[in-house]
Amino acid sequence: MKIGQVKKWNAERGFGFIVTDGHDVFCHVSALPVGVKSLDVGSHVGFEIEIGSRTGKPQASNVRTV
Repeated sequence: MKIGQVKKWNAERGFGFIVTDGHDVFCHVSALPVGVKSLDVGSHVGFEIEIGSRTGKPQASNVRTV
């Protein structure tokens, strides 16, 4: 599990970015636990990285606050 910090979050659009190891990782609201709709900018999270099926780029999955 990687640890990162929420850089940006757009609640209206349901996505944002997490910074880890100097790189931004895309995070979609579907990667958050059931019932969680957004992340607070600056909060620390743990997450896995998977390759997006549409984009072929890394994105966060199984996101949890730490």
